[in-house]
Amino acid sequence: MLKNSIHYKHCFDTLRESELFSNVDNEILDNMLELCQYETRSKGATAISQHQANDFFYIIISGRAKVSVYNPHNGREHIMFLLSSGDTFDVIGLLDRKWNDAFATALENMEVLSTTVSQAREWIEQHPEFNKALLPYLGKQIHSLANQTSDLSLYDTEARLSRLILRSLPNNRLTGDIKLLNELSQETLAAMVGSVRVIITRHLQKWKQDDIVSGKRGKWSLLDLQALLDKTQK
Repeated sequence: MLKNSIHYKHCFDTLRESELFSNVDNEILDNMLELCQYETRSKGATAISQHQANDFFYIIISGRAKVSVYNPHNGREHIMFLLSSGDTFDVIGLLDRKWNDAFATALENMEVLSTTVSQAREWIEQHPEFNKALLPYLGKQIHSLANQTSDLSLYDTEARLSRLILRSLPNNRLTGDIKLLNELSQETLAAMVGSVRVIITRHLQKWKQDDIVSGKRGKWSLLDLQALLDKTQK
């Protein structure tokens, strides 16, 4: 991306606030951006396919995407992650060079940056600040996958849904808006917890009646933390 691009400052500022690039020197960050391509994705489109992830490293600038695996024989989908501004796809494959079957679908119009996988690996080798940030970022993703495994093995659907909402709360916020889940369909929420839409609808309607959550105009808010915590133990 050229520095005279109309998107340059926006992308630079987004990376500066991101977990992976916040400690990178400005001059180095400029050099990194010059090696990236600016791209857009439309809502509902495949933002990043399995084939693309083999060759390119992607950074989300704006918008959200779901990272899914899909069984074409029964039509079932499981959502592994939600990606938003500052996130990347696929850092695990970048490090171990073993690519999985996951793909990313745009939940809204998106802006992304891409660079080659080989270039991203050079960043790891050449820039200690970037390399150091990868470990906690990777740890969060591994921890998320471990949580999903234990949830599916040990808890019923209502507990899994409540645990998803609690994990999606902004840092240091115990109640209020859950922006990460805003405007997600109940079918999408079901795919995140290994269930089906009708079951999720039933739980959410009951929670709204009990003033545990609210969901006006697709914007979810947590109203009663303790009540939701109680649901996680079922």
